[in-house]
Amino acid sequence: MLVKERMTRNPITIRPDTPVTEAQAMMKREKIHHLPVVDKDEKLVGIVSEKDLLYASPSPASTLSVYEMSSLLAKLKVDKVMSKNVVTVTEDVPLEEAARIMVDRGIGGLPIMRGTSVVGVITESDLFRVFIELFGARKKGIRVSLTVPNVKGELAKVSAAVTNAGGNILALGTFLGEDPGQGRVTLKVDGVSRETLVEVLTPMAKSIDDVRET
Repeated sequence: MLVKERMTRNPITIRPDTPVTEAQAMMKREKIHHLPVVDKDEKLVGIVSEKDLLYASPSPASTLSVYEMSSLLAKLKVDKVMSKNVVTVTEDVPLEEAARIMVDRGIGGLPIMRGTSVVGVITESDLFRVFIELFGARKKGIRVSLTVPNVKGELAKVSAAVTNAGGNILALGTFLGEDPGQGRVTLKVDGVSRETLVEVLTPMAKSIDDVRET
């Protein structure tokens, strides 16, 4: 899956001289948490997040009056609080690579570029929605997690065992185990009973770690 398949297209952008109060109102109105900042030539010059705007606001413990706070924020422009060294990706980048960049850089959103134009934004919320799909969280079935040897062909054995028992794999994910010789597999399956699923998976599993109907 590529970024272009899950990004928000034609994202809302703002200018560097936009007042912070206007940016806050826009985020609240549009229910978004990141705004790319572009200049008059539509060139990306920064990005501002909800957190950036929160940090720019006076502390609730401030001795300033409400009027003084509003006046100060009305004068404060986005270019004073935005991140200027913007991390971006192109629309043909794999989704997992975009997720890795966001985690490694500690950022919650990435502008998506086509040449010099901002054509989209991918955020943590987009990745959470993909995560839900990957694990079939909205589908009913039996969810089982097991630890298996980290050797070639083990995943094929797991899949074959479920299929041969009459089960249908709705979702499947693999993870690192507690040591390099082990792997974790999580499946969601329908078309087979809980008892049968555990029975057919037990011979190839070092342990069945969790089984539940969802």
